[in-house]
Amino acid sequence: MTGKAATHLATALVLLLTASTSIAGELITHTITAEHGRLSPAVLTVPAGQRIKLVLRNGGQSPIEFENLRLRVEKVLAPGASSFVVLNPLRPGEYQFIDEFHPDTGRLVLTAH
Repeated sequence: MTGKAATHLATALVLLLTASTSIAGELITHTITAEHGRLSPAVLTVPAGQRIKLVLRNGGQSPIEFENLRLRVEKVLAPGASSFVVLNPLRPGEYQFIDEFHPDTGRLVLTAH
């Protein structure tokens, strides 16, 4: 490999790493807390067309199962545990999430617009 080719390869790698870092830096993050059979916030508005990170915290005394089958999200958390899910860019609309262990009260409506 010539010096010129090596320089071009190094430049391409730097540009690729920089692009990956900037994309990761733009990840919008929201925290969802489960406690006493409820999800908080119960309503969340996010921009459509962008990846979203949902940080999940179980502040309750029993396990939770945070899910949305349409988006293929399913996360089980023990009491006191935390985790996260990253949602791919969403189309405008409403997305219902539930705590499967508390389906009557553990609900979150996420609206993308």
